Amino acid sequence: MADHGDRKTRPTTADVEAFLDGVADERRRADAWEVLDTLRRVSGAEPTMWGASIIGFGRQPYTTSDGKQRDWFAVGLSPRKAALTLYGLTYYGSNAELLERLGKHTSGKGCVYVRRLDDIDRDVLEELIAHAWATNHIEGAST
Repeated sequence: MADHGDRKTRPTTADVEAFLDGVADERRRADAWEVLDTLRRVSGAEPTMWGASIIGFGRQPYTTSDGKQRDWFAVGLSPRKAALTLYGLTYYGSNAELLERLGKHTSGKGCVYVRRLDDIDRDVLEELIAHAWATNHIEGAST
C-alpha cells in the first residue's frame, strides 16, 4: 500500500455516481458526467473518489517537496463551483501544443480549468486525456 501520510485527499470507497448526481448546478453536473464517460473510455479504468470531491483514475507515484514518495491518481476531475477541474493534463508544462488547440480554458501546475465543455474542442480534450494517461498511469501502482 502506498503512503498517503497525513494527506486529506486519499482514495475512499464513496460512490462516484452518487457524488456526481449530487452536484447542484445542472450544467456542471452534465459536463462532469460527460468528462467522466470520456475518462472511462480513454483510460479503460474505473474511477475512485479521492477525498470528498475529486474523482481519480489510475495511479501514479510522485515525490513531494520534502522527498517523500506518495501515491496519486493519474488523471481526474472535480466539478468545482467556479470551473470543471481536470487533473493530470499539464504536469511540468506538458501538452502545450494541445492546450493551444483546446479552446477557452485556464491551466495551473497540473490542472486544466473549464467553465463549460461547450467552450472547448472535445476531440482535443480526448487527445489530452489519452496523452496524460499514457504518460502518468503506472500499471500495478496501488493505493
